[in-house]
Amino acid sequence: MKLNYYQETDSLYIDLSEKPSTESKEISDGIVLDYDADGNLVGIDIDNASKKVQLKELTLRKMPFETHTFAA
Repeated sequence: MKLNYYQETDSLYIDLSEKPSTESKEISDGIVLDYDADGNLVGIDIDNASKKVQLKELTLRKMPFETHTFAA
């Protein structure tokens, strides 16, 4: 999984898979889900991310490795 924040557009893309997106669905204002050809979720695009998501801190819990917190 990759998190990509684009400051110039204030958008956050959460890349869940290496598979390419073939279909997108806006599920709420500025939140788009991307699906592959088999209908599997491969990414989440969040517009105006700084207003919708806490971007200053990222905490990973219950992962198959130690818990880490990253702060901007």
